[in-house]
Amino acid sequence: MAKDALFDAFASVAQALGSGRRAEIVDVLAQGERSVDEVASEIGQSLANTSHHLRVLAHAGLVRSRREGARVVYRLASERVAELWAAVRDVAVRHVAEVSVLSAEYLGDRGDVEQVSAEELAERLARGEVVVLDVRPEPEYRAGHIAGARSAPVDELETQIDEIVRPHTEVIAYCRGPYCVYADDAVRILRARGVRARRLDVGFPEWRRAGLPVAAGRGV
Repeated sequence: MAKDALFDAFASVAQALGSGRRAEIVDVLAQGERSVDEVASEIGQSLANTSHHLRVLAHAGLVRSRREGARVVYRLASERVAELWAAVRDVAVRHVAEVSVLSAEYLGDRGDVEQVSAEELAERLARGEVVVLDVRPEPEYRAGHIAGARSAPVDELETQIDEIVRPHTEVIAYCRGPYCVYADDAVRILRARGVRARRLDVGFPEWRRAGLPVAAGRGV
């Protein structure tokens, strides 16, 4: 009985992630802490549904909360939760055939979006050769971002191009991860304006876990 209870406790973590919406919440919180209403907006769910999913994640020990005035703010319990989510995602990509089909349907044709590795970006950023844009929502930038990056949320990028892009300088955009479309959209917007642009092939959480330079904020 003790053994069964132990393995049931292990499995409770997997059960908590056994919902696409809860997995998406973990993906959002891997960027930094967010209030319940912000999470609801990001995943396109009602406050009631979002609160329920957050309670399930909290019961499994994957997230923690704090009060900030009238708001309840959630964060991942530790960096290990972000690593768990990344591992689950990578296993699914490798072993679940349906994932490649679904990701292609969601992301569309990426043939016009060139990518750059984190290692190359770190080297070029250190030499001052590129402008790096964080195109995630601004609260995620505040929670933590690549050192030297500028905040340029993709839905505001069109109006900011002239003031943030120097002539003849390449721009690298990044967002939440390899399955985030914000950076793809940013690259297309920039290229349509004649700017040399690529996207980072990973997101901020992967960059941070690689030990590359970050400007820290509150969050994970």
